[in-house]
Amino acid sequence: MKPLQISPETAKLLAAKLNVPIEHLMHMPQHILMRKLMELAQEEKPDGKTES
Repeated sequence: MKPLQISPETAKLLAAKLNVPIEHLMHMPQHILMRKLMELAQEEKPDGKTES
């Protein structure tokens, strides 16, 4: 599996938001990263509504 194709700045931001080391983030499978990002978005919007 190749590392994620994201910029170093994005990797730092995501690692901080998800509270994981950058090394783990860079080798995280994309589908798991997307699931974690969706969970993070739900936590930031506790009402569960989506914006259109």
